Amino acid sequence: MKEEIIIAGFGGQGVLSMGKILAYSGIMQDQEVTWMPSYGPEMRGGTANVTVILSDKPISSPILNKFDTAVILNQQSMDKFEGAVKPGGLLIYDPNGITRFPERKDITICSIAAAEESALLGNAKAFNMIVLGAYLKMKPIVSMENVIKGLKKSIPERHHHLIPMNEKAIEIGMEKVQVL
Repeated sequence: MKEEIIIAGFGGQGVLSMGKILAYSGIMQDQEVTWMPSYGPEMRGGTANVTVILSDKPISSPILNKFDTAVILNQQSMDKFEGAVKPGGLLIYDPNGITRFPERKDITICSIAAAEESALLGNAKAFNMIVLGAYLKMKPIVSMENVIKGLKKSIPERHHHLIPMNEKAIEIGMEKVQVL
């Protein structure tokens, strides 16, 4: 098993932390993992992406040009990474702010209205966990138990009281993801 993922959007959407939680979850599951962030100097509001590789065998390089899965959270990322999904791969996106929807017929395309769902939940910071839930529903490569362990490892202890809310957000994403 080897899963090569790009998560891309604006800085401030939790792109890097979503990748970090996924990476820690893989570590908790005894997988080989790489986590490679990329972001501009402007951080919040600028584009950010992270590549994560989870594998049961050693990973030769963290550098990727094609991906098994792309998680897309803004139009610039859609324009840049839709074509980089391998045939037969998966593209998940939040339609909020997307003006040109994915058009490929050789991949599975899913939508998760994470911005809308996080507003209904009353916590905009739950956005990235809703997206993570959508991904995990489509590709359950790490168990929920290990995701919770990954959350505990990646967020400061002073914020551990938010873990139940994050778990609920992941469950919402799992319930609300739509295959198009």
